[in-house]
Amino acid sequence: MREFLSRDDGNVIMIFALLLLPLLIAVGMGLDFARAYSVRSTLQSDLDAAVLAAAKSASSLDESGLQTKIQQWVELQPGVAAGDYELHEVSVGMNDGEISATASATVTTTLLALANIETVDVSVTSSAASGAQSHLNVYIVLDKSASMLLAATATGQQSLMNSEAGCAFACHMVEGGPFHYGGKSYDTVYELAVAMGVKLRTDVALDAVEEVLDMIDAADSGHARIRVGLYTIGQGATEVLAPTTSTSAARAALKDDSSGLTSASSEQASFFDESFDELKSMIGTAGDGSSASAPKKLVLLLTDGVHSERNWVLQTSSGFRFPVDASLLQTVLTPLNPDWCGDVKGLGAELGVLYTEYLPMPTDWGYAATLGKTMNSSKFRTVWDGTVAPSYGPKTRQQYIPVALEACASDSSLFLQANSATEIESGLAALFSEYVSQVRLSK
Repeated sequence: MREFLSRDDGNVIMIFALLLLPLLIAVGMGLDFARAYSVRSTLQSDLDAAVLAAAKSASSLDESGLQTKIQQWVELQPGVAAGDYELHEVSVGMNDGEISATASATVTTTLLALANIETVDVSVTSSAASGAQSHLNVYIVLDKSASMLLAATATGQQSLMNSEAGCAFACHMVEGGPFHYGGKSYDTVYELAVAMGVKLRTDVALDAVEEVLDMIDAADSGHARIRVGLYTIGQGATEVLAPTTSTSAARAALKDDSSGLTSASSEQASFFDESFDELKSMIGTAGDGSSASAPKKLVLLLTDGVHSERNWVLQTSSGFRFPVDASLLQTVLTPLNPDWCGDVKGLGAELGVLYTEYLPMPTDWGYAATLGKTMNSSKFRTVWDGTVAPSYGPKTRQQYIPVALEACASDSSLFLQANSATEIESGLAALFSEYVSQVRLSK
């Protein structure tokens, strides 16, 4: 008996039995809390996605609608359906254009249940600010160069080419006429195009502006937050209409030939360096959108991107700039230098660019002598201080236009290339929509 009582062989088993439960609880705590942390991360991602999606609809939903949208989004996520966690509540608030949301859920434990801890609570928050709720100035800038008088459709181009004018551009210059159509004669190709009912790219550009105005009406039905201004660029920049909340005033300007916006007029040059420099003072520094006196600023530029004047093609010394060796003038007709766009982007404004594609015209002598030539053959580097992107030196200047214009835009998402009349009409509206849908996740 004394020997039995003195043996300690079984102590290990007894100690292990006593420690087993605490060990299981400790291991369970690590496993269950790790699982809860994973669920919390998933719930955070789900809520972030829901808030961002709801923020894009902020202009059309009240707080109750946002609550429903976010709740439904989170409930449809795989974690809820798989039973990884039980969603308890999603609460939503909205203040000064910022949407905030909180989601709480419980995660069922496994080994922690041995310690009567059957669930672990998790909670996450998220908020996003929507550009659609901010005060915003929209500056619509239209290229007024003669190249924008190109017939807008292939049918229209062919009609003008088959006419006595033999030119797809409806220029205002009295040159080569008179042209006869329908028993009448016309001094300019523009007058002929109007008589023939041919729609020009400038006309389509105005339709594109109309679509943006419709979107502004929808986004700001009370006309309290969004102001729109109308501008042209050519030899310089012109403010046609200062930013106003009156979209009706903007529409009136679009129909007024004396405004300089319509195809009834054009400019013989596109000097982007001087135009952007002048736009800089017209636009001014952007604000944070918190008030009408500190609006965010969006510039929408519609252009074919060619830095040029008519004299450079003709190679005479009677133009507006470079009264130098006439043989060099065709070499300075190039795409714009995207560095010039920094005048506007440096203001804190967002710059969206709609490129109305300058189509190759190899049979046209003026095109073949300028945009049909390579970037290496141009004075883009030496006269305009531009930097040609790698591998584009041997390519034509026409091929480099979209490269330069995309670099001009604030972001690739704010650059669009349009060829047809339909694409041009919808292009500006698409850029405006892209901008107002952009939101900032703040938490």
